[in-house]
Amino acid sequence: MNPIDQLKAATTWMWAQGDYTAVGRLLEPAAIALADACEIRPGVKVLDVATGNGNFAIAAATRGGVVTACDLTPHMLELARARGVPARVQIEWLIDDAEHLSFADGSYDLVASTFGAMFAPRPDLVAGELLRVCRDGGLIGMANYRWDGFLGEMAKLFTRYSTRLPLDLPSPFEWGDPDVVNRRLGAARDIEVRPGTLRWNFDSVDAALDFWEATNAPTIALKATVAPERYEEFRRDARRLMEDINGARDGGVELNSSYVSVLAQR
Repeated sequence: MNPIDQLKAATTWMWAQGDYTAVGRLLEPAAIALADACEIRPGVKVLDVATGNGNFAIAAATRGGVVTACDLTPHMLELARARGVPARVQIEWLIDDAEHLSFADGSYDLVASTFGAMFAPRPDLVAGELLRVCRDGGLIGMANYRWDGFLGEMAKLFTRYSTRLPLDLPSPFEWGDPDVVNRRLGAARDIEVRPGTLRWNFDSVDAALDFWEATNAPTIALKATVAPERYEEFRRDARRLMEDINGARDGGVELNSSYVSVLAQR
């Protein structure tokens, strides 16, 4: 197995850890905001790439979109399908790879991804696929993390404590840089990048750290793959980060993370 395939196998395992349903609830406002910005009309053909637990797919379907949603991780699709039942939406859920989408050229009016396709290891391939499957005159929409704030700082912690990869790859957080987005999606006719903020509130640092350790897949994977004393060092640094970055003034905890919404006309 080559290094990229090994990485994707490890990534698929990692994202099956934890409780992404709980994490997904914290990310859902950004997916709803992106769906609103895309102005989805009934009958619009939508592809949600790296759908996770289906936040954007469900938002698009409830607005009348004809939605296909894909993800590399089967566990994510199980979570998404389960959410689709009570939401009473018809969505086609498929296993697929953001770097090699199995759809024909120009198949969709809207191709979107919220905090998903940005994690594929080769962003130029991803950008090419998003552009390829979107029809001329269609729209590409993305929500991508930026370095500013809690999630960006936490990503730096993961890099510090994780085993070094056998190959050099760009950070997923580069997708939050407007200049990088414009370069990668340069074949689009018009690209708009809008800043946004995710705000997560907890009663205390202990509550925030407990939630993160119980639900966040990369944290759980790190604990399973490094020595116990190494993980304890990470845990101390994560607690310190939450204390330092806390934006609350009422005794609770507010963790803010910057992201961008991308709207690109094909």
